[in-house]
Amino acid sequence: MSKTLQRTMLTQVTRAITHFAMIEPGDKVVVGVSGGKDSNSLLFCLNMYRRRYLKKVPFELHAVHLDMGLGANLDPLKELCQRLEIPLTVKPTDIGAILFDVRKETNPCALCATLRRGALHNTVLELGFNKVALAHHLDDAVETFFMSLLFNGMMKTFSPKTYLDRTNLTLIRPFVYVTEDQVQQLLTLEDIPVIQNPCPVNKKTKREEIKVLIDNLSQQYPDIRQKFLTSLHNFDASNLWPVKENKKGRWG
Repeated sequence: MSKTLQRTMLTQVTRAITHFAMIEPGDKVVVGVSGGKDSNSLLFCLNMYRRRYLKKVPFELHAVHLDMGLGANLDPLKELCQRLEIPLTVKPTDIGAILFDVRKETNPCALCATLRRGALHNTVLELGFNKVALAHHLDDAVETFFMSLLFNGMMKTFSPKTYLDRTNLTLIRPFVYVTEDQVQQLLTLEDIPVIQNPCPVNKKTKREEIKVLIDNLSQQYPDIRQKFLTSLHNFDASNLWPVKENKKGRWG
């Protein structure tokens, strides 16, 4: 089962990297690792990919962890990086203090994401790397779509690959074809260690509400995630209803 799952996930990661030209020879790729199940699994799979295609697509791989100042035990992450022989940079930040001590945020997720993104990009630039791999998977893409739809009235999700012209960095998401269930299986089968999330609002977010909604839908429609993926490839913009804003700033 372990080897079968490895082959399946390596195929999915390879397909995503190929479809969206994520990694090219000579790239220097940082994996942003929180130490949780998704990012640790991505690090494991990208290491498999690098070993498999070492001669065809040689690239550097480096892990970066942002220490939020929340007292997380980093030993599991350090153990994994040592096991995979991947260098790890731990960047101390005061993000936790800003969110919970200074601003006393009760809904900190959006601001936290902005602060973490800036700190990660700055660290990647300091290291001299050109690409940032993030561990968003297919379930995240579905959840992001429903969050945009229900909370913002927009039909969108994140892109598998994004170029940031201000920093000259490229964000890649090699897990876009991988499901959360596969990630969980990989953790168990490969004994991948994870850091327990110390965030005070963990499991109390809008995303968790959407996750429950999708889980409920999947009980009646088990292939909802794969159908969503298919819909992204078969997008029909002609049947949407775009309305241009007039000169007075009104719609219609």
